[in-house]
Amino acid sequence: MIFGADRVAANGDVANKVGSYKLAVIARENGIPVYSVVPTSTIDLNLPDGDHIPIEERDAHEVTHIDGHLVAPEGVPVYNPAFDVTPHKYITGIVTEEGVCYPPFTQSLRRAKEAAEARVKANRLARGKQS
Repeated sequence: MIFGADRVAANGDVANKVGSYKLAVIARENGIPVYSVVPTSTIDLNLPDGDHIPIEERDAHEVTHIDGHLVAPEGVPVYNPAFDVTPHKYITGIVTEEGVCYPPFTQSLRRAKEAAEARVKANRLARGKQS
C-alpha cells in the first residue's frame, strides 16, 4: 500500500487524509507492506511523534448539513478532522527524493532531511557561482 503524507514526525508517524490510518492497519495486519511517499520538506524533525502534529479541522457543516439542510441535532458537538495520523509501527518505509527510509525512522529520516538540505544548499551555491 502506498499513500502520501502532509506531515511526518521525527519518529515516522505520518499525517495524511482521513482513512489512511485504517487502511495502513488493515494492510500491515495482512502482511502487505505500507509505504508513505513524501518530499523531505514534509518531514518535521521538531515534532517528536504524531501526537504533536497539528490536525486541521474541517467545517462542522460538512457533517451536519446535506444540501444546506440540517441533518443533525441543532448545536451538536462535531469533530471533523481533515487528517488522521498513522503510527510508525504500521509503516514499512517512507519514500523520499533521497531514497527509502526504514526503521528506526528517527535516524533514517534525519539522514534524508540532512541530505536534502545539503543538496539544496549545494544547488543554490552552484547557481550563484554560475551567475
